[in-house]
Amino acid sequence: MKSFTCTQCGKRFTSKYKCAVHMRVHTGEKLFTCDQCGKSFTQSSTLKDHMNIHTGEKPYTCSHWDRRFSQSGILKTHERIHTGEKPHTCDQCGKSFKQKEHLKGHMRIHTREKPYTCDHCGKSFGHAANLKDHMNIHTREKLYSCDQCDKTFLRASHVKNHLRVHSKEIPYSCHLCGQSFSRLHYFKVHQKTHAAVREEYMCFDCEKTFTSAEHLKRHQRIHAGEKPYTCSHCDKRFTRSGTLKTHERIHTGEKPYHCTACGKCFNRSSALHRHTKSNHHQIFSYS
Repeated sequence: MKSFTCTQCGKRFTSKYKCAVHMRVHTGEKLFTCDQCGKSFTQSSTLKDHMNIHTGEKPYTCSHWDRRFSQSGILKTHERIHTGEKPHTCDQCGKSFKQKEHLKGHMRIHTREKPYTCDHCGKSFGHAANLKDHMNIHTREKLYSCDQCDKTFLRASHVKNHLRVHSKEIPYSCHLCGQSFSRLHYFKVHQKTHAAVREEYMCFDCEKTFTSAEHLKRHQRIHAGEKPYTCSHCDKRFTRSGTLKTHERIHTGEKPYHCTACGKCFNRSSALHRHTKSNHHQIFSYS
């Protein structure tokens, strides 16, 4: 069968028309414009889906439970909750994601790119959502409201989880016993009961897991920018009490870590470790 190849990226197509439509991705050409809001699209089918936003029509139904969507792409993304499919994979660490945008955000962990900056304190973030959550520290506003009961929240993810109280939605089902859950965290904790693995706690911002609620709570301060521990000497703030304790040794002069080989003292265990490795490596290697 004859195929047509994109001269820009090498992708192959079964027809000349499909290849030509694909080329608009590279050229940025958008021939189809919405007469309601002026937004333009590369394909007529995408415009047709977009029009459902204005008409309120939701022709796409989830095959797993009775929820409807205005766009086929949104339905496809939603159904991955049920199928567990994660088609977008990081070429740096192999981690996979349900959405391309989530992969794009994840890549900033590797590139260390932080394009979103707080106008108040200059702190930068890899995700717009993290910056938005951080801004609540300055304003103390709960910007996210439930349209069912007017309860307010600091984070959009908290509203999303709360809404399941009203919708009775339980999208996460265990394939081993059939039990269902409204939150991914509860579902993952439950799955470990089958594998006899200890309970873990998951961060909804980065999906990192922890072995206790306290460790999770401490970790989440990184995303929120929360620093509850203040130095009594210089007002510098920290996310962890242990970090504050180490910092205050700068002011107090305390040096609790001493080298057993030469007696030199240090205010941090890491400094003692570096000293020992650099100056007494042979002594400890052969002792």
